[in-house]
Amino acid sequence: MNELTYSRMSEQELRQEVANLRERARKAEQLGIVNEYAVFERKALMAEAYLVDLSTIIPGELYRLNGSPGEFFQVDYLKGRFAWGHRLGSERFEEALPVSMLRPVKEGK
Repeated sequence: MNELTYSRMSEQELRQEVANLRERARKAEQLGIVNEYAVFERKALMAEAYLVDLSTIIPGELYRLNGSPGEFFQVDYLKGRFAWGHRLGSERFEEALPVSMLRPVKEGK
């Protein structure tokens, strides 16, 4: 892994890091190493969070969850690269998700 922290990486370095992590996740999945696959996928999500313009994530708004069709997340507030809020239809317990998991409800935005 690159010695730079994600916050100090350029956009190009972040994109390369995401590609490397996704490739490592793919290889782990092919080898059936499920826990390693999950670790690389989560790391890729965190690296991708640094590519998101935080001004596009608006507290109070609903977002689709990337990779979870039909699931929605209402953002209460942002802290760092995480959106805190709750999933629609859940028991309304608060959770934090990397901002890279959020997609606009209206994809045209």
